[in-house]
Amino acid sequence: MHNQKNISSNRLLPSPGMVAAEYPLSRSTAAAVQENRRKLRAILDGNSERLLVILGPCSIHHVESALQYAERLRELSRQVGSKIFIVMRVYFEKPRTTLGWKGLIYDPDINGEYQIEKGILVARKLLLQIAQMGLPIATELLDPVSSSFFIDAVTWAGIGARTSESPTHRQMASGLPCPVGFKNSTDGNLQPAIDALLSSRACHSFIGVMKNGHIGLFRTKGNPYAHLVLRGGGGRTNYDPDSIAQTRERLQRAGLASSPVVVDCSHGNSNRDYRNQRLAFESVVAQRLAGERCLKGVMLESYLREGKQPLREGSTPAPDISITDACISWEETESLILSACERL
Repeated sequence: MHNQKNISSNRLLPSPGMVAAEYPLSRSTAAAVQENRRKLRAILDGNSERLLVILGPCSIHHVESALQYAERLRELSRQVGSKIFIVMRVYFEKPRTTLGWKGLIYDPDINGEYQIEKGILVARKLLLQIAQMGLPIATELLDPVSSSFFIDAVTWAGIGARTSESPTHRQMASGLPCPVGFKNSTDGNLQPAIDALLSSRACHSFIGVMKNGHIGLFRTKGNPYAHLVLRGGGGRTNYDPDSIAQTRERLQRAGLASSPVVVDCSHGNSNRDYRNQRLAFESVVAQRLAGERCLKGVMLESYLREGKQPLREGSTPAPDISITDACISWEETESLILSACERL
């Protein structure tokens, strides 16, 4: 059998340190990120009664529209800040069950050319612009290597349903400087995510990429702010009171009795219909008002205009409609948040 080389090309990327030097986090913005992380930890600890709301587009595909959304979100956050802690979804990497657009980092021009070096720079610059507004940022960490290019600007990190079972991601999470949410499996199974909490709260040693781009040995202390994100699955939702009670019992049996829970109102919990996100959101608010203490937050897929658009070869997608999962509109987003603020 002949040896077959399946790598068509390779080249050096700038190191995380070089990218950070080109787009540095200012001292004031770094302090704001630290303060936002402190506020989020207080919510997860139960020392703050504010509701955590992580919302924004399924994925970022147009920088100017993302900034427009961020400006609106900043103003909304100012209105509801006493009762709701808003964190903007700024997702650059999209996990794929088979194939599809992988996100702004991998294919920033949405043309299949995979200009990843450009994508890294565009993503970091956008993160800094949003962080400079004072908005806390949430992002999914799909690739442990790429996370080193922007984790310094992130307030909340998500590990998706397809990677919660990954030992590599659990090890990475154990050393992250911010709270991390692990989603249950796509089939609705909670156990892989519960195992991930136990693993990522423990100490680990692993090989990773250092700021200078060299391979290094990392030893972690464990992340006490790893928590569960319920996203439904297997044709069932898991945000209703019975599901939350069962989740509490499962966490208690695992020795995680005081562990906070966040509900993702999209994905399985909306039965893949963005219009159902409202039902999950309002259920969480009602359960909080009824005294459910483990529910600390929600996630919403929301953008400037509702729905999603297909990607067509040779055409440029509209800037203000999602090109991955369908989202609720800005108008519905604002209505949901303002209404919840009045009730809480």
